[in-house]
Amino acid sequence: MMRYSDRHRTQQGSALNAVLGAVLCALSLSACVNQTVKSTSVPQVKTLETEIAETQLLDVGVVIFDPGLDADDDADFVYPGVRRAEARYMPYLLVEAIQSSGAWGAVRVVPDDQQAMDLLVEATIIESHGEELELSVQAKDASGKVWLEKAYETKASKYSYETSRTRFDPFQAVYNQIANDLLAILQLRTPDELARIRLVNELRFAQSFSPDAFEGYLEQDSKGVYQIQRLPAKDDPMLLRVRKIRERDYLFIDTLQAYYASFNGQMLGPYQEWRKQSYDEAIALQELRAESRRRLIAGAVAVAAGIAGVASDNRGARSAGNVAIAGGGYLLKSGLDKRTEADIHVQALEELGLSLESEIAPQVIELEDRSVTLTGTVRDQYDQWRELLREIYQAEVGELESVPQGEET
Repeated sequence: MMRYSDRHRTQQGSALNAVLGAVLCALSLSACVNQTVKSTSVPQVKTLETEIAETQLLDVGVVIFDPGLDADDDADFVYPGVRRAEARYMPYLLVEAIQSSGAWGAVRVVPDDQQAMDLLVEATIIESHGEELELSVQAKDASGKVWLEKAYETKASKYSYETSRTRFDPFQAVYNQIANDLLAILQLRTPDELARIRLVNELRFAQSFSPDAFEGYLEQDSKGVYQIQRLPAKDDPMLLRVRKIRERDYLFIDTLQAYYASFNGQMLGPYQEWRKQSYDEAIALQELRAESRRRLIAGAVAVAAGIAGVASDNRGARSAGNVAIAGGGYLLKSGLDKRTEADIHVQALEELGLSLESEIAPQVIELEDRSVTLTGTVRDQYDQWRELLREIYQAEVGELESVPQGEET
């Protein structure tokens, strides 16, 4: 016959084993296996098998990216200064990828979507840190037809930030894929369609400077697509002056390309270092949060089981309950400590972001006849430039109108 003390120890042990079993079960269920990308393949930028006539080559403008701050201000690894820098850095990488296909005219970074470009590419940064990049991209031609509307995302390899292995940007696959998708759509366009896009672009630019003189040449349909209604004469003096203004506009935009190239060159070092540390921090943060989650869940289960045990009439169960409450409290505390440690990593990233922002202050660019200090945004300065072009155009049109008919050359 089993004695009372033996039964007591057995009941106590069984109760304790049940509680510990519940804790272990919680730990196993809440476990999170971290998966890092070991390697990534970068698709090659494709090229055309047959050349496109120069008169059909489309000029491409890649707009400064939308940093996507409105929705993500409180998200992990989102630092406004870094995002604004990335929004100026990434378009240049996309320009280089598109250019390398050899299928386009001039490919430029442009400050906004109010540009006279045959094809305009816009993107919003959805997610960006050392481990992952996600972009929402739209491409639309001058007639208003959408070529591309798609989300692109990829994860960096754990080896992407090793100096000996770094040949491409860690997220080069995204830029190359966008370039390839645009090329595939271009190949579906007929020569007449390409020529029409270029003509619509020229007429829209003319209308932006002289709405009255070029009224009635274009009309938008119910879908917002521009249709050509009539054409100006090839030797129309107003059109010839608009073309000269457009050449000056392109000259300014080409000058900005040197600014963007310089900007990217200066940003590359600190930005690459930030992303490298951001990658490490992202992985560490995932592991810490997973561990914190496991400990919090296990602690909560242990405390709940302990409370149930303490309320029991069985002395063994009550003893086991006290043990479980103590153990569960420790797990809860250690889980909260892990969260605090994770917050320290986030603060480290914040400091890195502020440091990077100070590295990329606006620069002074040199034009042929003057120097311009970019103290505001590039977009603000480009708006000032366009106002100057309008003044030049109006002055030239005034001179044209003062010349007696038949004397203009």
